[in-house]
Amino acid sequence: MRGVSAATHLHRHLCWILGAALTVLLSITGVPVRSGDAGFAKAMDNVTVRQGDSAILRCTVDNSVTRVAWLNRSTILYTGNDKWSIDPRVVILANTQSQYSIEIQNVDIYDEGAYTCSVQTDNHPKTSRVHLIVQVAPQILNISSDVTVNEGSTVALRCLATGRPEPAVTWRHFTGKSHRFVSDDEYLEITGITRDQSGQYECSAANDVSAPDIRRVRVTVNYPPYISNTRNTGASLGQKGTLRCSALAVPLAEFQWYKEDARLANGLDGVRIENNEHMSILTFFNVSEKDYGNYTCVASNKLGNINASVILYGPGAIHNRSSSASAAIAATCLWCSILYSLTKF
Repeated sequence: MRGVSAATHLHRHLCWILGAALTVLLSITGVPVRSGDAGFAKAMDNVTVRQGDSAILRCTVDNSVTRVAWLNRSTILYTGNDKWSIDPRVVILANTQSQYSIEIQNVDIYDEGAYTCSVQTDNHPKTSRVHLIVQVAPQILNISSDVTVNEGSTVALRCLATGRPEPAVTWRHFTGKSHRFVSDDEYLEITGITRDQSGQYECSAANDVSAPDIRRVRVTVNYPPYISNTRNTGASLGQKGTLRCSALAVPLAEFQWYKEDARLANGLDGVRIENNEHMSILTFFNVSEKDYGNYTCVASNKLGNINASVILYGPGAIHNRSSSASAAIAATCLWCSILYSLTKF
């Protein structure tokens, strides 16, 4: 008789479990059943967790409940204290007269969906559903590589990101210590780019789940040389004299110095030529009469070249601290021979 009684109990338990699963199946596409009965299980409406965190699903019961189970769609996770799920992340937290709760550890996107608490009270199975929402931190999956273009070109940058909720993507332009907002779209197009628009472009993807994901793209804009500063300089005989020529360019300019149609060489005739990123310095260590006169500074890169005239004058000479008109005319006359020498360089 005991064997028959145990078999009958197992049969009833299995029938109730199958019935609960069938009830869940029938209600998945509809509105979950609710009840105000004192003995009816009450589950939370929604549970929102971040990817990788743990989700706790609670169902409030009382002592009139005889059987309880948690199901995910049509899959049985737990019945009472018995685990049916093979997922090691699903564990039971409480099975008391007031609460029946489980925990899903290290939650991932595929865990999102409806979970059902099924109970039997007075031989009547009833269900209550809770929806698990999984939020995912923003992540930039695809962003443009650093790019180099010539001034006047069109630049197209992309920044593709994922996350739940869908992240908002914004672009900012950094120049030195300042920055400004330029776009609130995944794609950024700059037409007729100028040298002032070069620098770092920062893409930010944010959805309030965690800190924004931030990546940067460097945009380099090439442009021909522009001589920004030259000054005529005076020097006494036997003293040190210095001429300077400043030029901005990307790529950096290469400098050359000419007097009349002759190119000057570093270390010859008592002169030294020092070139750095944006400036060339022509130094005379012991100025003589033959050193006075007009000098031409030529700055060039692959996009073009430019020249400027600078005068080294002696005491009492009539001069202008900026390049004079006569010096400019003289430089123009020399330009044909300079161009010829550049083609051979």
